[in-house]
Amino acid sequence: MILNLLNLGRVPYAEGLGLQRRLVDAVHEGQIGNTLVLLEHPPVLTLGRNASRANILASDEFLAYRGVEVHEINRGGDVTYHGPGQLVGYPIFDLRSFTPRLGAVDFVRRMEEALIRSCGDFGVPTTRVPGRTGVWTLAGGSVQEKKIAAIGVHIARGITSHGFAFNVTADLRDFELIVPCGIADRAVTSLELEADPPPAMEAVRNSVARQFGRIFNGQVLSVESLAALLAQVGEPAGAATAHADL
Repeated sequence: MILNLLNLGRVPYAEGLGLQRRLVDAVHEGQIGNTLVLLEHPPVLTLGRNASRANILASDEFLAYRGVEVHEINRGGDVTYHGPGQLVGYPIFDLRSFTPRLGAVDFVRRMEEALIRSCGDFGVPTTRVPGRTGVWTLAGGSVQEKKIAAIGVHIARGITSHGFAFNVTADLRDFELIVPCGIADRAVTSLELEADPPPAMEAVRNSVARQFGRIFNGQVLSVESLAALLAQVGEPAGAATAHADL
């Protein structure tokens, strides 16, 4: 199976939503195969279907002053923050393309596993916490686990959108604007704080792409743009792509 990879740099959140819709339609229509989008966003708060507005601690006026947008979206989960230094991933996958077909829980668990392995690539042991989606540092003694990656997805017609937010070099003070994911009794952390030495974003992008390929049993191929990806229609597999140097 081919897993297309789009590395897009920093993209406004609304543009990212539009891109996801186009990719979902293209996957649904059989124009392209499963695609992983990796990018960053300017500061933005997103509220999932289960979000409580009370978990945004800052006033609308303060958010406007800081230039932080707010978007209500159709993913699962509560409120989360995206911003520079955070690697955001949108897997646009047709769950029916896997053998056996993946269910929603299996899909989320595989995403968690890919991110856990990516943290391991940089010497940071992480885990799951029962009842709490995402990836967490290990607890020990009086030290509680901390959230390093959040996950929230939407699935329609068997095709996934939204995905994960992995704190690499993010300014964690921005999380003080919210109760992250509605969880008030645990802190957030970043790979920059946990790894020694702190990895560069490019290295983390490569690690995440590689681990997604392994966990989802796909050959990772990078493409330059959505246009280049759509140009594959009617061509031999991989004709319009270049192998990712991962």
